Amino acid sequence: MGEIHTSVTVAPATHRPLLGIALMCLAGTVLPFMNGFGKLLSATYPAEQVVWARFVSHLLWVLLLAGPQLGTALFRTARPGLQLARSLAMLSSSVIFFVALPHIGLAEASVINFVSPFLVMLLALPMLGERFVAHRLIGVTIGFAGVIVVIRPGADVFNWASVAIFVSSGFYALYQVLTRMVAGHDRPETSILYSVLAGSIAMSFVMPWVWTTPMSTIDAVLMASLGFIGAIGHYCLARAMFYAPASVISPFNYWQLIGAVGVGYALFASLPDAWTWIGAVLIVGAGLFIGWRETGMRGGGAQNSAATEK
Repeated sequence: MGEIHTSVTVAPATHRPLLGIALMCLAGTVLPFMNGFGKLLSATYPAEQVVWARFVSHLLWVLLLAGPQLGTALFRTARPGLQLARSLAMLSSSVIFFVALPHIGLAEASVINFVSPFLVMLLALPMLGERFVAHRLIGVTIGFAGVIVVIRPGADVFNWASVAIFVSSGFYALYQVLTRMVAGHDRPETSILYSVLAGSIAMSFVMPWVWTTPMSTIDAVLMASLGFIGAIGHYCLARAMFYAPASVISPFNYWQLIGAVGVGYALFASLPDAWTWIGAVLIVGAGLFIGWRETGMRGGGAQNSAATEK
């Protein structure tokens, strides 16, 4: 389960769109490896242990990189309740994701995950008071149609894991909306810390009952690498937003699908079927349509919220 998202918007100090696009594509190449390694490990080890490794290794990187500079200020939050809710939402999303991942293709899981921005739009209506205009309704409808094509309820290929990935996306969407609610109150480093802190603590209490000693050095390295890969991917995402506007680089977020296909084939010799590609076209097309309409509205002076990323 990949991305640690923050909603703090920083005006680019340097307008270098090609570098921003390159960084977004790099993130889309790196992050599928985290999910791929997680899928590989989940076939042998308890999902709880994989989530624990993902959270704790990421937490250690945050403490290592931001701790010396910020000290105890790193833990200081003006919205402790919201930060706790964010962390629990991320924990729920990650646990469900890694429980389901061994039973579904990596590309299929990535396609279903792309529904998260549409769920954010639905949740933003009651939680953030954002307007739900016509083009968003059209985009959300098309996006959900794409998910139905991939999941295909009632068909022989219907898999509970597909529904679980969808539920995981719902929790991740809730996490993103809560992140918007704390943006402007806490520093980004603090939000990144709390996004994995509660999960790290909770899963550490679970470990004595599910712990399985890594069977090889490679497995231990893969577990340790989960948070490291996530940290690199999200750093690239943050830097991409620094060099170019979201409207320019957000469409390249869909490069993650190509990365997921490549990692899925390299690690598991699996490729998505035709229905998955059709669903992907619908979801990606809906996202691009909303992005195009939002950009046009901004150009005309209308107010609307920034796109989110999953």
